[in-house]
Amino acid sequence: MNDLDAKIYVAGHRGMVGSAIVRLLKKRGYSNIIYRTHSELDLTNQQAVRSFFQAEQPEQVYLAAAKVGGIHANNTYPAEFIYKNLMIEVNVIHEARLVGVKKLLFLGSSCIYPKLAPQPMAEDALLTGALEPTNEPYAIAKIAGIKLCESYNRQYGTDYRSVMPTNLYGPGDNYHPENSHVIPALIRRFHEAKREKKDNVVIWGSGAPRREFLYVDDMADASVHVMGLDKCLYKAHAKPMCSHLNVGTGTDMTICELTTVISEVIGYTGDIVFDKSKADGAPRKLMQSDLLNRLGWKPQVCLTDGIRVTYENFVCLMEENNSRDQ
Repeated sequence: MNDLDAKIYVAGHRGMVGSAIVRLLKKRGYSNIIYRTHSELDLTNQQAVRSFFQAEQPEQVYLAAAKVGGIHANNTYPAEFIYKNLMIEVNVIHEARLVGVKKLLFLGSSCIYPKLAPQPMAEDALLTGALEPTNEPYAIAKIAGIKLCESYNRQYGTDYRSVMPTNLYGPGDNYHPENSHVIPALIRRFHEAKREKKDNVVIWGSGAPRREFLYVDDMADASVHVMGLDKCLYKAHAKPMCSHLNVGTGTDMTICELTTVISEVIGYTGDIVFDKSKADGAPRKLMQSDLLNRLGWKPQVCLTDGIRVTYENFVCLMEENNSRDQ
């Protein structure tokens, strides 16, 4: 069978990353992509997931489904973050093995690394120190996903791979005013401040922490690239207990610098005020992506261009919402 005819299940196809993976697969000619909405398939329900895999028998799986959010959401709903993510990973990875899925790609997060990990963070920094407290439950769940893939590979000879993206942004993001990540939260805040002609915008934290950002279409490209690597080539980079690959740009900036970029793209000209009473999170999070670079992948979209497209997407969403409310 031609690889383009392979039956591929994308879990989380409505999310920012999952939808980007679906777009890319279709663009590249993959013709047998399957997915389910949450109402059609609750991935935290083991029996439902088992029935789905037994009925569909996919050959490849992209596990992009997850409960995600920013610092506020992680602090407010820690039980939901650890429970839902653990259940999704356990059910999908286990049932994939039972029906003989040939390849699976698990998408993790840079928060798996210790709060004070040496920068840039290399893959072998995993489990070398304490995690950032504000998102520890989510990080624990993502570490478990890596170890599930490793353990199934070791015991059953499966070909389950893990990629750890840096902070992602792009079309399809969550722009909730409290539960979103930093870029969509700032886009909404600056957009509303410009519309309401506010004199200033208040940003949580000191603005000093440094972060790395990757456009979601670049992440989709990295995911498909890693999935397509020859098994021997993929395994060649990995230590027995360190099998995941970092995915990033190799550059970072302060949150203060990020606010400047976003405010300029949106055209907001008021003052930017930092509320230092709010938590900063980890002081710096920069991924070392040398291994993936040596395996033939590099990002293509610069931050300003990516934010410009993301903002255009946000405006379209707001216009659609307004039309529905009228």
